[in-house]
Amino acid sequence: MRTFAFLTILTFAVSCAPSTQITGSWKNEDAGIASIDKILVTALTGRVAARQAVEDDLAAALERQGYTTIKSMSVLPPTFTDDATPNREELLSRIRDTGADAILTVALIDEETESRYVPGTYGYAPYPRFGYYGTFWGYYNMWYPILFDPGYYEEDKVYFIETNLYDARSEQLLWSAQSESTNPRSLPAFAEDFSQVVVAQLEKDDILSGQGMARENQNPE
Repeated sequence: MRTFAFLTILTFAVSCAPSTQITGSWKNEDAGIASIDKILVTALTGRVAARQAVEDDLAAALERQGYTTIKSMSVLPPTFTDDATPNREELLSRIRDTGADAILTVALIDEETESRYVPGTYGYAPYPRFGYYGTFWGYYNMWYPILFDPGYYEEDKVYFIETNLYDARSEQLLWSAQSESTNPRSLPAFAEDFSQVVVAQLEKDDILSGQGMARENQNPE
């Protein structure tokens, strides 16, 4: 009985867990982080739809906290790297021309397929509450389709993502976090969930700390 209850709770917990979770973060304590107002957001992928979705949702999440954002799609369009490896000076010049204080990068660093065992359906109910316990046939006929229901293996797709924040002037790494996204339902759902989780971690680690919102309140339109 306790085993069944445990498995039921575990299954419920897994099904309800967020698809994206931060697995670790790091803050450069020696960087002396300056005031951040404008952030350039860039997803490092050649998949245009994925890049657009992630940049749009990250920018929206940051703007809700009062920050000004620039999406790299408007500064570094897909055609920027069509012919060759980007030129460092041209790349940095384009970014600095935006007036950004920081650069937030997102990169898929690995992906895995994991298998987990899903048990068949079963349960427990004692006699005399249920009459089918009274005869062998009643018992057998009731439980056969349940107890002989085999379990199966299900594959989980896990994506490992790294998010970094750099000072736009010095290029120094200010903050880094790794996250896992499991079985995202769709690209829009992933982008929205991922963006909320990342911005929450930035605030938790006192990187953004509502600075943008404070400035917004001091300078109402």
